Amino acid sequence: MEIRRGMLEDLPAWMALVRRVAWNFPGLEDEAALREHERTVARFLEEGRGLCAVDGDGIVGVLLFSRRHRMICCLAVAPEKRRQGIGGALLTEALAQLGKDAPVTVTTFRAEDDWGTAPRALYERFGFVPEALVEENGYPCQRYVRAADAPGIQD
Repeated sequence: MEIRRGMLEDLPAWMALVRRVAWNFPGLEDEAALREHERTVARFLEEGRGLCAVDGDGIVGVLLFSRRHRMICCLAVAPEKRRQGIGGALLTEALAQLGKDAPVTVTTFRAEDDWGTAPRALYERFGFVPEALVEENGYPCQRYVRAADAPGIQD
């Protein structure tokens, strides 16, 4: 498996993966939302703010990040490829690109939400700690933050 910068030519395969996992992402429930997300992904890719995990099956994981906001914006892994270290590999690379000069945030599901079990465990393994309860796309979420001086990135 290779973790590399996403490119605009990856957009069709990237969005094919997003469509497969859209059920797990509040705000991507309909075609209009998916088209808007595709425009957002294209912008991120053009600006060098997207990473993808590629193996013999093609793109199996994706991550968008914001340098300006110091944020992990979106992380998704193909369902059949989960629990194989792909999310951690993408997160490791994103954190390396964001550097350690300031905190990094991510928003995920709340503790009582079963969808949040795996993502919360991943982020906590990387030193993120729960912060504010928020709402995104009309869905209850929780912001996590990773301190600038957090211990080294873990696999």
